[in-house]
Amino acid sequence: MVEKNSIAAERYGYDFVAGAFLPPGKDEYWLRNAQLESLGMVKKNWRNPTPAEIEILLQNRNYCSDWNHFLVSDPFDPTLIRNSNFYGLVRLGTLRNVFLKYHDFCIPSGIRNSTIISCDIGDDAAIQDCAYISHYIIGADCVFSRVDEIQTTNHAKFGNGVIKDGEDESVRVWIDVMNEAGGRSILPFEDMIAADAFLWAAYRDDTAMMDRLAQITQEQYGSYLGSSYRGNRGSSYRGSYGIIGSGSVIKSCAIIKDVTVGSCAYIKGANKLKNLTILSSAEEPTQIGEGVELVNGIVGYGCHVFYGSKAVRFVMGRNSNLKYGARLIHSVLGDNSTVSCCETLNNLIFPVHEQHHNNSFLIASLVQGMSNMAAAATIGSNHNSRANDGEIRAKRGFWPGLAVTLKHSSCFASFIIIAKGEYPSELNIPLPFSLVNNNVHKDRLEVMPAYFWIHNLYALERNSWKIPSRDRRKIKVQHIETDYLAPDTAEEIITALSLLEGWIGEAGFSSRDMIGANETYDMPKISCRCFEQSKRKQMILKPLEAIAAYRQMLRWYAVKTIAVFMDSMPELDYNGLCAALGADSPRICEWINVGGQIVPAFRVDALRQDIGNGKYHNWDEIHRVYDLWREAYPLDRARHAWAVLALLQSGVPDAAMFKQELAAAIEIRRWISSQIDATRTKDFNDSFRKATFRNQAEMEQVLGKSTESPFVRLSHEEDQRFEELIARVMVRL
Repeated sequence: MVEKNSIAAERYGYDFVAGAFLPPGKDEYWLRNAQLESLGMVKKNWRNPTPAEIEILLQNRNYCSDWNHFLVSDPFDPTLIRNSNFYGLVRLGTLRNVFLKYHDFCIPSGIRNSTIISCDIGDDAAIQDCAYISHYIIGADCVFSRVDEIQTTNHAKFGNGVIKDGEDESVRVWIDVMNEAGGRSILPFEDMIAADAFLWAAYRDDTAMMDRLAQITQEQYGSYLGSSYRGNRGSSYRGSYGIIGSGSVIKSCAIIKDVTVGSCAYIKGANKLKNLTILSSAEEPTQIGEGVELVNGIVGYGCHVFYGSKAVRFVMGRNSNLKYGARLIHSVLGDNSTVSCCETLNNLIFPVHEQHHNNSFLIASLVQGMSNMAAAATIGSNHNSRANDGEIRAKRGFWPGLAVTLKHSSCFASFIIIAKGEYPSELNIPLPFSLVNNNVHKDRLEVMPAYFWIHNLYALERNSWKIPSRDRRKIKVQHIETDYLAPDTAEEIITALSLLEGWIGEAGFSSRDMIGANETYDMPKISCRCFEQSKRKQMILKPLEAIAAYRQMLRWYAVKTIAVFMDSMPELDYNGLCAALGADSPRICEWINVGGQIVPAFRVDALRQDIGNGKYHNWDEIHRVYDLWREAYPLDRARHAWAVLALLQSGVPDAAMFKQELAAAIEIRRWISSQIDATRTKDFNDSFRKATFRNQAEMEQVLGKSTESPFVRLSHEEDQRFEELIARVMVRL
């Protein structure tokens, strides 16, 4: 049923016939004016058009319900407004006869063939063929062309999980991350990063923190000015206007409803955008393309959403992408991630996730970054009980291969690669850097620990190199650890060594068998019963070789980390190093990956307690704690590395022994480069790879030479830099 009402009644939900009134001293445009002030937008010297200007406007077939509510700014050219209708209070910035151009799209400023209701329009905007623009604050130099509907309702939340005054709790939008049953629901907000989502979703037993996070979100983003006015504790009045930032271009779209858009965004051909915040700036512009449908979510700075992609109840981090029909539902996608041609439901995905291929599914999972999913992988969609689906937790570097299928509930250590296959039972793989294989011919599960270090070091090194090089974020709110060897993975290796040694003992071998383990001496395999929830065989391949590799990885991590720290502190000698790193302090064994940032568990626990006790009043203060963690991380990491080295040496090394470790680290670094060279050379020497080329010259023209690879050259340059670093450190010992 179509209802009749006034502009103010529509905005604020007041029934004037029943005698309800605006707040004392407020008119129907008070929220709009407050938003202008909070945004720092300069108030224009608005004036009514002159009778001569009104005459020109009428001659150009324009209509206004009350010309007293049509305000303009000088300079004002009335000939640039044609065949348009205006209702409510409409205020225009300067309007001059200029052209606005975006790429090859160029149109003159002015308003043509459009309907405008209660809007502020910035300087020299170009609006043509827009059937309905209602209740928006529009920045300068914006271009709108052929848009069916752009409107803000009186209950708009712009993608934030809040409610307005008088609304029932049932209308609040939650995102059910990690679990389809909703037991880990979080409230989205425009400044959310993966660390926030993890803090909220992972610690559900901390009810005091849960309640406080919901309260903080409501207070900061539910107020009538939203997050644009920091520290605001105003009531959640209805009637906020949508905002479209300066320099944004919107063309050939169907429905844009309750959406706020940052500056310099480009939106072309979208089907439906509803209840969103689209963050964008001149430095990090966001683009949304043809056929896209986005509902109830946050799009981060510098994002790209193209080619029929769909997202519902979601948060996208900075510099992330949805392409080629991707579906993102009830999920948080971290910074620097790309999802194409696939479906992701109920996930919390940390930064640097790649999922590019068709028919791949990621369901009800926590994926902790630096991850890559191959085509046809089905992660977590298989039901294996009558109960609600479980969860999958995968630490950094998760890499399921082609057509891999995994069941709930499963857990994976860092940098696990899973070979192609259908895995019939739940998995728990605690050995990092492993290859997991479902050997259907022998009907057994096989795990090769330390596979990456032994057989695919090129992939590890290149991954850590390319992630920072492709990080286009101008503002790095989310701190990301990109080194595959860090305190979290080092602790996983220490745990893995203990497990392997225990299983070897259970297999009837003594510790003597593990002494001097190397590539030439290794027991081929041992059995284990804890990787898979099944009765079939589970085998560990090359366990002694894995132990030797793990120990080498720990030594490389420890010495490199300490050397880098000491190089950054030129005043330290050996005694100063011991004092700074706490020679007698215990090793911190528990580290948490908080959205891609590696943090000692005690710091996370302290933050949780402080949040629950009401110490922090908004998310900005919590984000500042993350920054403090980042500042403390180099020392935290160096102290941990020192403790790891002491563990390997069965005591704190003296200066002479530490010098020996530094010299050994140079050899490890050279070995890493040799492995990178060997891997790349093997690719170029492979007979099947050569089979598609007529001769070597053609192959080199297509693929280049192995020695010319940018990453190979960079690896050798890193050798030189590391040796120079070690030389600087050694002279101080």
